[in-house]
Amino acid sequence: MIDSSLSPWARILSSSITRFGELKTAAICYALLIVVSLILSCMFYYVAVGEVMLVDIFAVVFFTAVVSPIIISVLINSIRQLDASYAYLDTATKQEKLLNQTLKDNISRLNIEIDERKMAFHAKHRAIEELRHEIAERKKTQQELAQQGMLLRSIVDSSPDLFYYRDNNGVFAGCNKMFEQVMGKSSLELIGKTAEEIYPTHFLPEVLITDNKVEETHTALTLDVEYPVGSEKRWFEMRKLPFINDDGEYIGLLAFGRDITSRKEAAQALETAYKDKGKFIATLSHELRTPLNGIVGLTRMLLDTELDKQQRSWCNTVFSSAETLGNIFNDIIDLDKIDREQLDIVTDSINVSDFINDVVNFAGLIAEQKGLEFEIQRKGMLDVYAKLDPTRLRQVVWNLINNAVKFTKQGQVQLECRRENRACGPWLVMSITDTGQGIPQEQLHRIFDMYYKAPDLKGTNAIGSGIGLAVTKALVSAMQGEIHVSSTEDEGSCFVVEIPLSLCIAPTEQSYAGRSLNILLVEDVPLNAEIATNLLEQRGHEVIWAETGEDALSFVATEDDLDLVLLDMQLPDINGDEVARQIREDDYFDKLPIVVLTANVRSAEEELEGISIQGALAKPINTTKLDKMLAELFDIKQIQQCDETRLTVSKEAGAHINTDLLDVETIEDFVNSMGIVVFKRSSSLFEKLNPQYQQELATSLANGDREEYKSVAHKLKGAAGSVGLNDVQLHAKVMEHGAIEEDEDVLHIWLTVLADKINEGQIALHSFLQQLER
Repeated sequence: MIDSSLSPWARILSSSITRFGELKTAAICYALLIVVSLILSCMFYYVAVGEVMLVDIFAVVFFTAVVSPIIISVLINSIRQLDASYAYLDTATKQEKLLNQTLKDNISRLNIEIDERKMAFHAKHRAIEELRHEIAERKKTQQELAQQGMLLRSIVDSSPDLFYYRDNNGVFAGCNKMFEQVMGKSSLELIGKTAEEIYPTHFLPEVLITDNKVEETHTALTLDVEYPVGSEKRWFEMRKLPFINDDGEYIGLLAFGRDITSRKEAAQALETAYKDKGKFIATLSHELRTPLNGIVGLTRMLLDTELDKQQRSWCNTVFSSAETLGNIFNDIIDLDKIDREQLDIVTDSINVSDFINDVVNFAGLIAEQKGLEFEIQRKGMLDVYAKLDPTRLRQVVWNLINNAVKFTKQGQVQLECRRENRACGPWLVMSITDTGQGIPQEQLHRIFDMYYKAPDLKGTNAIGSGIGLAVTKALVSAMQGEIHVSSTEDEGSCFVVEIPLSLCIAPTEQSYAGRSLNILLVEDVPLNAEIATNLLEQRGHEVIWAETGEDALSFVATEDDLDLVLLDMQLPDINGDEVARQIREDDYFDKLPIVVLTANVRSAEEELEGISIQGALAKPINTTKLDKMLAELFDIKQIQQCDETRLTVSKEAGAHINTDLLDVETIEDFVNSMGIVVFKRSSSLFEKLNPQYQQELATSLANGDREEYKSVAHKLKGAAGSVGLNDVQLHAKVMEHGAIEEDEDVLHIWLTVLADKINEGQIALHSFLQQLER
């Protein structure tokens, strides 16, 4: 490096050495010195002497040539040392500068680090303060959570409802005090245990089934559970819910249970009250109809005799009053059925015109006794057959006509019957119009309310029970119809009943020819089996009798040519619904018709819901319905049966028969179907079986076996109904239904009364059969 402080010549020399090297630079300098000395010596000698002497010139050049290497060497060496010194100084200067810069950088970084440490120190202090604050807040939160947890635990423990939680492995993980009380164990004994370790063996399957259902479906489940708590049975309404995490995975089960024992007891008490009310109403109706039927019968007989005008008027009053009372009984019975939702509509093929004529006869009679005119108007084609419930429809019209006559002091009552063809089909429209006092407009919307009686124009309550119109509306609704009312005060009222008509062909009495069926009859009461067998064999069919459900299943499995199974619903070993279910389990018997025999068709249909059956016949069997059922199932040729051969009791003799003791219609039906000889043989069989039934009832009562008492009463009910002993059948039905719940003293009283009713019924039956033979 060349220092800037050197002279120009020194810098030139140093630069030349650096550029060309010492040797070349020395040569160049040597040459330059020789040339310079030559030029200078020449110039000197020329100026000083005036002439140039060659020898002098050569002497100077020679001297220069000798001295120059030394000078050049010294000079170059000096310059070399100077360059080295300057290079060292320059290096040292650079290092010093570098060190100074490094020191400055270090000082700067140190200042930054000091600043950062100060900031970190302040941040640390802030973090410590925030941490202290967070710790304080967390402690406060933990205390609040602990308090809330204690509060929540106190609420859960003080709840009258039980609660528990089980994890996805079925292990109890938590519960409240009520659950501990119900289980009779502390939470320490429950938590960590499985259901198998806690619940009784007989209760465990239901628990596991419902728990698995909740886990599989991920849906809540509510069920009523009976569980022993201490020495008593308690009912709980259990609500089981799946515990689902955020990913939709099942992680446990929550269960809540509410003690509903009082509700169950109230429901049972209410059900008992309903039954008691039904029994009371049935008994009341039965007991009151006996004298009422006597009044109606005797009044009709009196009206057929020669009477003066005053006597006939009195008899008409008695007759219409008795009919009205009978309608009130019907309303009361129907009211009970409506309350229990058991109001049935039983349709039959009836001639609409004949039905109207029947109504007209009654209406004319009750209008006549009050001095009112009765007018009937018919519009449209009414001489048709339709599926209607004549009993219910007649009850509706009679109620409305009775009301019209009751509230009309003078004028007329008009019945208009017309057939309307609407888009949905034909309808029967009946309008009952009167010229009575009318109904205030503000009362019209309540006229069909239960127990409501609109006040008359004087402000006093109208006479009547207040149930007739409510029952009427319920009956019309049950027949898929409508009822409307319009009224004008002091001018009268108009009630309009609209009923849909399902047109059909005229019914024919049926018997069968040309095909013999192989029928399996399943009936445990021998008398019922004999009567049914006689009915079927008389029609040319072969009958196989099975007394038990097991026998029936054996016959079905072994008999390849069965055409029909007539199946009793109540059997001594297997109930009819189970027999039907087992038959249908084999696909081979899918097309084998099954018709059930039962005292309660509606109840049987509910029990057999989901099982394929082809019909149900009420017991005792009605021959017309039996024939109709066989015709529908097998399309057997139908032939008209002559009415001249039918046996009926004379009108005069019938007046002396207590129809409450006997089911005259059933007896006449069986006698005309089987013959009086066969029927008398069946009644004799009942007389032989009767002592056995009574002995079995007494034995079961002595042994305290109420189920056996109920079973025998059921058999007796069916046997008595088969021979038309109506009073005995009804009494046996009461014994059957009350066998479990009633006191033992009542069961003894019923057994004593039964003997008297059987004796009285058999005497009436013998007398009736004698009348038929005449």
